[in-house]
Amino acid sequence: MRKFELQSITTRKIMGLFAVGLLGAAVGCSSPAATTDAAASAETAAPSAAAETTAEPAAEESGTVSYTDYTGHTVEIPVNPQRVIYYGETLGDLLELGVTPIATSTAELEERLFSSEIPDIEDIGSPPDPEKSLSLSPDLIITGNTDEKLLESLSKVAPTITFNTFATLEDRMKDLGVILNKKDEAAAWIEQYNTASAEMWKTLHENGVGEDETASVFTFYPGNRLFVMAGTGLPQALYQENGFKAPAATQKLIDEGTGFLEISPELLEEYAGDRIFILNAVAEEAQESTEDLLKTEIWKNIPAVQADHVYRLDILKASSDAYTLEALLKTIPELIGVQS
Repeated sequence: MRKFELQSITTRKIMGLFAVGLLGAAVGCSSPAATTDAAASAETAAPSAAAETTAEPAAEESGTVSYTDYTGHTVEIPVNPQRVIYYGETLGDLLELGVTPIATSTAELEERLFSSEIPDIEDIGSPPDPEKSLSLSPDLIITGNTDEKLLESLSKVAPTITFNTFATLEDRMKDLGVILNKKDEAAAWIEQYNTASAEMWKTLHENGVGEDETASVFTFYPGNRLFVMAGTGLPQALYQENGFKAPAATQKLIDEGTGFLEISPELLEEYAGDRIFILNAVAEEAQESTEDLLKTEIWKNIPAVQADHVYRLDILKASSDAYTLEALLKTIPELIGVQS
């Protein structure tokens, strides 16, 4: 889309697991101390504040510039990268800045809203295969995976930096503006998006959505695992200035830097807002778990359910990349039943 889209679990892997329903296809993007083994996706990881990214001003439009990524690596990167490999959940951020990566993990792209924009993108696997990456002659690799051994291997292919795919939309776009030498484009996109977002919320408030209403997002993962979404995915579209408020329990997670939390059905009422958004899972087992939950008395007794304020959206169409968040400015009013 072109310019107008109980244990704390903070690893990025499970976000990929939600999307594809396969352990092996997950994007391993945990905190710096975490491993990227598949088994680690079920372990807890303490939220860690992202280090500020920095870049020294370039004297020329060619050559390299020193850049420090959010996990503290200082790398000489191209001033104007032309062949970018991107590995992470928010590829749509790059597309909105007019940059099409030459490769990614295509397992993460099935049925994404921006899939049609990148029909010829190469697959480097998950985790990314250094040999395949080398064959594509990239001049920059951007990855959400913070595994040091993998980073060392990829760094032998091309300058490699980590990217915080769990950061806010605005922070990510500003950061990419620096990395890709697209600062003006990033600033213009942010301004345009914020204007469109404010207009959407104004329309919703004029059509019955209360200014202090809360909203919640839930989804299932195979194994009958129920999650409340907090700081990543669809909540980034809902919890905006003038938007829905997070319930107190969810806001606590956001304040702690938690992306999502596995909960038991008995805790649903604690996390349920005035409006509830259910993300339809990809895996059939998770879909069945969702339908089973909707038949329970616990679910039926939630006020938002009784008020018919429940909305469903495919999880692959509800990610937090810029392309998708822009599209959600139209989708959210449609779900609620308001003509935008």
